[in-house]
Amino acid sequence: MRVADESIARAVLNVLRAPSLRSAGFRCAASIFSHFFALQYGAALFPGRIPVSKADHPLDAAIPFTPRWVAVYLDFIHFWVRCLGFLLRTYRQAVFSLARDFIGAVTEIYRLAGRVYRKNLSTTSRPRRIANCRFLLIYLFDPHLMCIPSLHVLMVILTYTRFRDIVQAMGDEARFASLIEEVRQQALRITESVLYVKQHSINCVAASLYMMTRLNPRLFPQEEARRFVSELFIHQSPPCAVDRERIAGYIQELYSRFLAEGNAGSWEAPLLAFLASKRGAAPEPSP
Repeated sequence: MRVADESIARAVLNVLRAPSLRSAGFRCAASIFSHFFALQYGAALFPGRIPVSKADHPLDAAIPFTPRWVAVYLDFIHFWVRCLGFLLRTYRQAVFSLARDFIGAVTEIYRLAGRVYRKNLSTTSRPRRIANCRFLLIYLFDPHLMCIPSLHVLMVILTYTRFRDIVQAMGDEARFASLIEEVRQQALRITESVLYVKQHSINCVAASLYMMTRLNPRLFPQEEARRFVSELFIHQSPPCAVDRERIAGYIQELYSRFLAEGNAGSWEAPLLAFLASKRGAAPEPSP
């Protein structure tokens, strides 16, 4: 049994069959449209209304453009839907309330990320060559203006922590321990993929980890975030061991900086200050 084998179609059908889940699903779709698609396309069609910052870091160059990772990158929506589908198929009506909260958390994460995007957009340098048809679709339909925070990273962290929390609440942590770890490992792989396909920078990863800790320290405390970072790329090469250590160290450092700066103000203030510092800034020297 693997969560990866869960049927997307069955998961969607199970949500649509239950009135309370169906209404939550429609609200989620509306949030995604409003705070991601409409906002981003509006910014692309009418440039200049929202400032745009460059989010790149020199250490990104240690992670080479690797087109084969695009399938993992594109899996992030299916990822959370499969996890939700597994919970609904396994627990049925007993999990409806928790499943509704899960969908509500997805709805909210798009709304909250939109609070940053509406004030300061961000982008990274992408390869000029189009490696395959999947990249053609990405480059055609993604204006690439919402890098900090990364919705990919936000969503995979939200998914694996919520999945674990719900399984624990149902009393099945021991029974499904291997599935909890499967889901966490896929969250790590998708996070790695955003860097391999050059859709995000390591700055984006640190910002998203910080945001998740600030918004839900119970599900994603600092210890969990640091463990997550320490396991990035441990099964992948490149980057080499030296570069992996430098990348992890930098993400940890920036994550800690955001936490320190955010204690006295709103959670988005450190991200907006960081983005403001990146507007028109000279490239950072390589460490």
